[in-house]
Amino acid sequence: MTTVDNDIKIRILRAAKKLFAENGFEGTSVRQICEEAGANVALVSYHFGGKENVFAALFESFFPNDKIRTLRDDGIDPVAGVRLIIREVTLYRQAEPELTRITQHEIVLNTPRIQKIREHVMPTWVQLRIWLERGREQGKFTFRSLDTALMSILGALLFYRDNDYWTVLKGKEQDSIEMMIEDMTVFIMNGLQYRPE
Repeated sequence: MTTVDNDIKIRILRAAKKLFAENGFEGTSVRQICEEAGANVALVSYHFGGKENVFAALFESFFPNDKIRTLRDDGIDPVAGVRLIIREVTLYRQAEPELTRITQHEIVLNTPRIQKIREHVMPTWVQLRIWLERGREQGKFTFRSLDTALMSILGALLFYRDNDYWTVLKGKEQDSIEMMIEDMTVFIMNGLQYRPE
């Protein structure tokens, strides 16, 4: 692939990411994507084979797939593992707000595209479940229901807080990403009734 081809593919993907985040997948046309990217409409078919494949390519290109592969068990202490997931998910949300919004939108609408999303995100959530269960077995976490604990953590990590709807409730403070990670970690660890040794 030439540099020009690669450049146009990236421009198309960035345009699609922006427009899917703003208008949803169904509310975005190939023509709009190409206008935003400054590209000929035929190039979507040429490079991707259609809008559905552009959607899939977003997760291949912008989702931290390599980073997720590093979140495997490999003997990591469950407390360190949970902390690592909190950190990496928070960093990802900060780095990719548009892809986060697309993901949340697709999940809420329960679209057929959530299967593509699952391929990328489920390995992290499966690993989180393993670490929660192991932490409980080791007496580091105390909770009754693994499902409730898992879904509560997912809710805290994935809740769509960056929306104008919440402006009336939020203060003016602007926390750094490190402060956000620390706050989320303290909140989740307290919810798990983590007891340091």
